[in-house]
Formats: sequence, C-alpha cells, structure tokens
Amino acid sequence: MSKFIDELKRVSQFGLKPMGFRAAQVMSQKPRMLLVATLAEADVDRLADYVAGADAGLLRIAELSSGAKTLGEISQAMSDIPWGGWLRDIGREGIGQMVEAGCDFVVFPAASTSLAILQDDKLGKILEVEPLLDEGLLKAIDDLPIDAVLIASEKEKGYFLTWHHLMLFRRCANLLTKPLLVSAPSDLAASELQALWEAGVVGVVVETGIGQPRGRLAELHQIIDKLTFPSPGKRKKVEPLLPYITKETEIVSEEEEE
Repeated sequence: MSKFIDELKRVSQFGLKPMGFRAAQVMSQKPRMLLVATLAEADVDRLADYVAGADAGLLRIAELSSGAKTLGEISQAMSDIPWGGWLRDIGREGIGQMVEAGCDFVVFPAASTSLAILQDDKLGKILEVEPLLDEGLLKAIDDLPIDAVLIASEKEKGYFLTWHHLMLFRRCANLLTKPLLVSAPSDLAASELQALWEAGVVGVVVETGIGQPRGRLAELHQIIDKLTFPSPGKRKKVEPLLPYITKETEIVSEEEEE
C-alpha cells in the first residue's frame, strides 16, 4: 500500500466514531493537514532546499519515459518522503514504468488515463477532477477503486484562493468520503489554511522548484502544525435523508391499493 495514501486516510478518518463496539482509532501524534510539494521540473542537486517541510513530493510528467526516469532519480535522492507522478495521460504500458521508478502514488485525469492503471494494487491512485464537476459524477467517484481526489485550481502566476473556491471545496468534501486534496498557492496564510481544513480539505498541493522561494514549504509546515483541529460539526458529510412515514401516509397507501 502507498505510504502517502496510508497517511491521508489516517488524517481523514481521525475523529470519526466507528460503528458498533470497535475501539476508536488512536494516533500517536495529533492530526495535521498534509503538505505536498509539486514540481514541474527537478534539479536533484538543489531539490532538498525546495521540498524541505513537505510530507510528499509530486513530479509533473509530460513525457512518460523521461519523466519516469527523473522520478526514479529524485525518489532515491529524497527517499525520506514518498514521491508520486502527476500524469497527463498514461496507456497500458505506462503503469509498469511508474512502478519500476519507485513511484508511491499517481495523480491522473479521468478522461485520458487508461483503466490499465488498476493493474497495480500497491500504487496509490488520486483522481484529478474539476471543481465544477457534476454532482452525480462526484457521488460516483466514491464507488471507484481510487484512494483520494485532487481538485486542481488555477495555475496562473499570482492567483489566489477566493470564497468561490472555498464553496466549491466544501461542496466536494460534503459529497465525497474519500480524502480530498486541493492545489493552492504557496503564499497561503494561517487563516486560509484553517478555512481549507474546516471545509474538509485533508492536504494542499503547492508548486515549488525553480522560480519559487526556497524555504516556503518549511514555513507552511510550521503554520500547519499550529492549526486547530476542526470540530466534528465543521467536518460533517452529507447524509442520505430517509422519508418519514406517518400513520396517515400508511392509510392513504392502503386506500390507493384497494
């Protein structure tokens, strides 16, 4: 099983009351939002400066062969955190290359990724979706054999999170039971991170590497450590509503049958 997915599930399930008489899950450390460093390109020599503070690394892969090779190099150079590949598309033959490269998890778009990705059970699978995805499709995601969901926001330089983003994140979190990650700018403040966590976001994916300030992820890590764990009421999920049947309803039903 993927190390990163295991951690995602531990954080997302913390505080949920188990059904029956099973004992509640105990964590040795307090739960915290996870931080993922994503890179468009990798410079192995300076990699440690950029990803310090991240719980996982994610390399954008445009071309499979060269991308898998680079991923293998950085996963060996920075083996203290799990590494994943953010795929543009992947065919039947591609999944083997990712596994051989030491990939812990993959992020992939639904429309251009082959179902052959299901061949490997140990590889974590994170589905990339649009924030405005139809409600019916969002609900269908929970029945798919994937481990988590990523909402990718705008990538333009200088973009920032708005109240509209927060509403969309909350909507997705309410409709999903799988862990939810979102992409976010690196200049997030503590209040913004707290709002994301209370909206149901389990992890943030932040761009780093060349052109980005060094040490920023370490600062974000420190900010996340000081966040307040959301109360159960702020992390509620949408529950099915059952019809309330009264005696009058039963009488009307019997008359209709006669």
